[in-house]
Amino acid sequence: MPIELNKRRTRDAAFAQLLESSDPDERFRHQLMAARLRMGWTQAELAQRLGTKQSAVARMERGGISPTIKTLRKIAEVTCSRLVVRLDET
Repeated sequence: MPIELNKRRTRDAAFAQLLESSDPDERFRHQLMAARLRMGWTQAELAQRLGTKQSAVARMERGGISPTIKTLRKIAEVTCSRLVVRLDET
């Protein structure tokens, strides 16, 4: 994300919400972090439950990697979440 957009996102909550709602990757990153924090876990604790490394969780939260459906199912399971995948007509 360009630096100026990121700065505005930091200052303007409504702008941040608009950006998040229009970017599914950003939405996923936010939801992953929210689910982890809801459970009271660190990245390392989530990683242990997923059978992966803390650095992999950090990359998912940062957007460096996209998880597989199998990983998404496991994330949902360990965080007591419901996985919803949608393909909407544009």
